[in-house]
Amino acid sequence: MKFWDITFISLESLRERKFRFALNLIGILIGCAAVTGLVSMTQGLSNDVARQLDIFGPQNIMVIPGQIQEGRGIVGGTLNWRDLEIVSKVYQVSKATPIIANKMCRFTVRGRIFVCEVFGVTNDYFDLNKQYKVEDGRELLRTDTNAVVIGANVAHPPDEEEPILTVGDRIKIEVSVADTTKTLTLRVVGVYQETGGSIGANLDDSIGIPLRTAQQLFEVGGEFDFIMAQAESLEVVEDVVERIEEKIGDDIMVISYESAREQVGQVMGTIEAVLGGIAAISLVVAGVGIINTMTISVMERTREIGVLKAVGAKSLDVLLIFIFEAMTTGFVGGILGSLFGMALSQVVGDFINLQPAPSMSLGVGVVAFAVLTGTVSGMYPAWRASNLNPVDALRNE
Repeated sequence: MKFWDITFISLESLRERKFRFALNLIGILIGCAAVTGLVSMTQGLSNDVARQLDIFGPQNIMVIPGQIQEGRGIVGGTLNWRDLEIVSKVYQVSKATPIIANKMCRFTVRGRIFVCEVFGVTNDYFDLNKQYKVEDGRELLRTDTNAVVIGANVAHPPDEEEPILTVGDRIKIEVSVADTTKTLTLRVVGVYQETGGSIGANLDDSIGIPLRTAQQLFEVGGEFDFIMAQAESLEVVEDVVERIEEKIGDDIMVISYESAREQVGQVMGTIEAVLGGIAAISLVVAGVGIINTMTISVMERTREIGVLKAVGAKSLDVLLIFIFEAMTTGFVGGILGSLFGMALSQVVGDFINLQPAPSMSLGVGVVAFAVLTGTVSGMYPAWRASNLNPVDALRNE
């Protein structure tokens, strides 16, 4: 039989069995949509994290007290002025600055209560992070005491039509320290442009106050949450990381742009593989469905197969007819599933404020996997059909 004859017979068979074809199609579609949607979301998350790492700066280095312990997160002590001095004197460190972070405050504007993160920094913090741009006003100065620079979302919450705070406004923040509520009145001196967040501080949803003010407000004395340092050049970053680790000891983590990107890449790769694997189970289930329905189809079409063989069709021709039916199911289901998965990831991404990253290569890969699943699933029923004896098949009622 010619290729076009095989194609025509296969498509005609699918057309005559629309309901069964639709059921197989839905199974493949759901699996492909799940794979495409989940992987697109994971890739979007990976891109978002990479963008935040870019904001962090390739020459910057974060010194974090403690070590990561499985099941407990980061466990360890604190950093102090002595540690800052050690880091500052490390060879090829151009500048280092302390950061007080992970503190929360609340304030009231127009009768509405807002909660945001507070971070305390020196003016050196802004020198190390030139990528953070003040959209209105200025940065904190060394002489500031009760000044504050606020993030884009603090100045203009996403659910408000107009900004609620501008340069020159005063806000009265409340914090809880040792079961005691403390208040502090601050004057807004600057508003950051939107950054999307970064390592060390999510500026969009935070307010920044002078380091000394933060130390007094939160009663932390001379302790810090982080130290940010900057290497003299990109080429010496890893050398500087090693020197800092040698100087301070084993009770800290030193994270550079490259090491953070590598760790994030490993984590995101694992997440993507796990989610993709879970979604791929749907395709396996769909493949079992194809085996079942095509096996039944062979039984129903036994006489038809006998007629085909009686008029000259070879076993290979019958095999190709059934395999082509399975491939067509996988191909159509793969395309529809990929498109549906991409659309679904966009809807979910808009809902959770995450930009998914579907790609042509992902779509092609999912369709190829669907075709492979369909082909493998249809292999046994096709082999069984091709091995039917024409005489026995014609006698079948």
